[in-house]
Amino acid sequence: METPPVNPMGEKDTSQPQQQWEKKPQESVDSTTQISQQPQDPPTEILELRVSPNPANQILKKPQGTEKLAAGLEGDSAKSYGSTSEIPEPLQASDLWYCPDGSFVKKIIIRGHGLDKPKLGSCCRVLAFGFPFGSGLPEGWTEITMGLGLWREGTWGELIEKCLESMCQGEEAELQLSEHSESPFRLTLASFTQGRDSWELDASEKEALAREERARGTELFRAGNPEGAARCYGRALRLLLTLPPPGPPERTVLHANLAACQLLLGQPQLAAQSCDRALEREPDHLKALYRRGVAQAALGNLEKATADLRKVLEVDPKNRAAQEELGKVIIQGKKQDAGLAQGLRKMFG
Repeated sequence: METPPVNPMGEKDTSQPQQQWEKKPQESVDSTTQISQQPQDPPTEILELRVSPNPANQILKKPQGTEKLAAGLEGDSAKSYGSTSEIPEPLQASDLWYCPDGSFVKKIIIRGHGLDKPKLGSCCRVLAFGFPFGSGLPEGWTEITMGLGLWREGTWGELIEKCLESMCQGEEAELQLSEHSESPFRLTLASFTQGRDSWELDASEKEALAREERARGTELFRAGNPEGAARCYGRALRLLLTLPPPGPPERTVLHANLAACQLLLGQPQLAAQSCDRALEREPDHLKALYRRGVAQAALGNLEKATADLRKVLEVDPKNRAAQEELGKVIIQGKKQDAGLAQGLRKMFG
């Protein structure tokens, strides 16, 4: 039986395996690739991106559900792929932007260039895809002006404006909304004109814009749209809050009007806070007193509600709305007292 030749050092001749290696290097590379693709623990950096909150969102606590939104956007990077060349780059923290109010998460698909972003008055050329009918933004290319126009009045308009404020020229992004589980919506910012930050406006310009927002808010409120009206009043207040104290008297009316919207939207706690701000500026503002009384009654604070409504009637004894609301509060108080008395009798009887 023949034995393989040995070299002078007593080792086996490896020339033949070496020739095989030279003939089929690709097979060895493929086998090496397969070995390298065996499941391993994910890198620490990727794990941290999935469980750590966005650094830009540390100041505000992210509402519940935001982590789930981010996980949905990051899901592609967690899939297994057949070859190394198909594995995408790990999602970086800078590729995700969390809206501070938790309404959506933005994933950057194509990065824009430059550092400037749309501001108040910027005319933006945008491409929208996947937004539902009635969103106020048509499919395809369109031009919108930041801070102006009817397109801002709906929920979608507010969301789109928030997203555009975070985008650079040429950026393409996907938006995943908290109340929508289907495919994300896509928005591209092709170009925009130079705008101005609110702090760049002088006092007269801010007051003029605030008056426009207030007038539009009143129109929407009368038309039965308290949600749109609340957005207008809120934008007007944000403009006026940047003015030196004490600020224009319109702030008091705006806080009171915002409280009326919040009551209709079933937000008595926010309504009470808005009334507090109005009454800090004008303690005898009757509408703010009445609306705070209604809000306190809805929250079950009957003594506070009674006090506010009695103050209204002291100034305006014929105020029918205050009379009716006070009557409801008194009846509700008697029911509470009767229930408490019955509970005590059962406990000690």
